[in-house]
Amino acid sequence: MAHSMGFITVLSLLAIVPLCLSGKTYGGGGYLYPQFYDHSCPKAQEIVKHFVAKAVAEDPRMAASLLRLHFHDCFVKGCDASVLLDSSGTIISEKRSNPNRDSARGFEVIDEIKTAIEKECPHTVSCADIMALAARDSTVLTGGPNWDVPLGRRDSRDASLSGSNNNIPAPNNTFQTILTKFKLQGLDIVDLVALSGSHTIGNARCTSFRQRLYNQAGNGKPDYTLDQSYAAHLRTHCPKSGGDQNLFFLDFVSPVKFDNSYFKNLLAYKGLLSSDEVLFTKNAESRELVETYAYNQELFFQQFAKSMIKMGNISPLTGYKGEIRKYCRKVNAY
Repeated sequence: MAHSMGFITVLSLLAIVPLCLSGKTYGGGGYLYPQFYDHSCPKAQEIVKHFVAKAVAEDPRMAASLLRLHFHDCFVKGCDASVLLDSSGTIISEKRSNPNRDSARGFEVIDEIKTAIEKECPHTVSCADIMALAARDSTVLTGGPNWDVPLGRRDSRDASLSGSNNNIPAPNNTFQTILTKFKLQGLDIVDLVALSGSHTIGNARCTSFRQRLYNQAGNGKPDYTLDQSYAAHLRTHCPKSGGDQNLFFLDFVSPVKFDNSYFKNLLAYKGLLSSDEVLFTKNAESRELVETYAYNQELFFQQFAKSMIKMGNISPLTGYKGEIRKYCRKVNAY
């Protein structure tokens, strides 16, 4: 009997191992797994999905904003909801950083989700996990791939303004700088190209790409890797000065549909941001990936889901580290 019980225990452990490995964290201890809230808050994912769908129905831009929020969180101290914290006491909010100021949005949607989840199961679901789920649901709602989100993250008690300013790739960074920023997070060139495909939805401000239209190389000339007819069109609403906040579709072909037209645009030299087009013009390996995803949407979707899981596993706080915030914008008072 003892022998058979031991055998059953071994089988149980073996059954758990693949699950743990599928949610293995990158750059941090502990494990994340999709079933984390199955017993403690079984309606959590349903609640997130409901409010994300409501928000996107009211404002189609919100899908891209929620996806971007998760990205901007994970690249600073890991996926710990630090980007949500407002300035208070010793905390200087990441919302004030160059990548986030005047452009990061979706905070009210996360607040609404958190309030509903706190009513359902108090002090159980982290803000970091809510953001990871909202990013997945935003992708699915706009026609993109689905994936099981590994869960179990906890929330940080601090933020990093310098980390937000330095770690998040900028629109005019060189290809090598962008790749280095990805590698510092444990992500590779395949992840870089696949995750850049999220620019198939959403908008960018004139200030993010103006230099491509007028002075890319500091010689007063436009970027030679930008289709000139497309550049002329962009100049009509993005002048040399003024109009900084004017919005432009990152993917002008299907701006609210998650598909592979972003990569097709790069092939035609119609990527909006310099950080987009360099994927096709500055590196042979990334160029090949761009071409592959442009011709094979299914392959892009598969890799995007894998890379989102990998990105979502950057240095999460697990176990007793961090906390479960009651309000996503501020740390708990003790």
